[in-house]
Amino acid sequence: MSKLYIVPTPVGNLEDMTFRAIRVLKEADLILAEDTRTSSVLMKKYDIHTRMESHHKYNEHKSVASVCGRILSGMTVALVSDAGTPGISDPGFLLVRACRDAGIEVETLPGPTAFVPAIVNSGFPCDRFCFEGFLPVKKGRMTRLEELGKETRTMIFYESPYRLVKTLQQFAEIFGEDRMACVSRELTKKFEENRRGTLKELVEWYGNVPPKGEIVLTVEGKDEKGKEKKNRYSCTGQESEEPEEAE
Repeated sequence: MSKLYIVPTPVGNLEDMTFRAIRVLKEADLILAEDTRTSSVLMKKYDIHTRMESHHKYNEHKSVASVCGRILSGMTVALVSDAGTPGISDPGFLLVRACRDAGIEVETLPGPTAFVPAIVNSGFPCDRFCFEGFLPVKKGRMTRLEELGKETRTMIFYESPYRLVKTLQQFAEIFGEDRMACVSRELTKKFEENRRGTLKELVEWYGNVPPKGEIVLTVEGKDEKGKEKKNRYSCTGQESEEPEEAE
């Protein structure tokens, strides 16, 4: 039966593909890719020859109706993004909503998404967390940060390496420079790095060592009393001393 498949793809290491994802991409009539040039590398590795078309944030508003029409006519379509799960800070939401409205079956495969390994690697609580994706670059940015200053859950952000230091500086100003955070860079790739420390330490580190690659930024939330959590570990991995509570 014709349907829309949402197919996650590796965030870095191409070996992080599931057998099911490969089968679906081979059996689909059409693959919608955020960037066909990027996706062609993955398709070549797994000997997938299904026809591809571009589906990205610049054309998705115009192409959604056409895609729905083709699925309704009997086609099976698979949607992939450059990396990770479509719809998570990538194109996909509009098409899924349109398909649901049109009565088209949508099946989402489980698979890679960058923020899951990042929050687990961070060592911060991950039973409850707040995924923010990319913050507004200009309008509404500071207002949103002020609101998040009261957030008690672990917070997760996606950021460009070119804006990382500025973002860390803004976090330090609003959340407090002693707030703990973790910068996860190039997840699943050869030069993966997970650097944890206070916001002050991370500003100093990346101010001297300009970051490269894809970045996930995980920030510890405030405790329930509204105070900053204890600085347990620094960038060096050394455990800091915590004052004993008065009896």
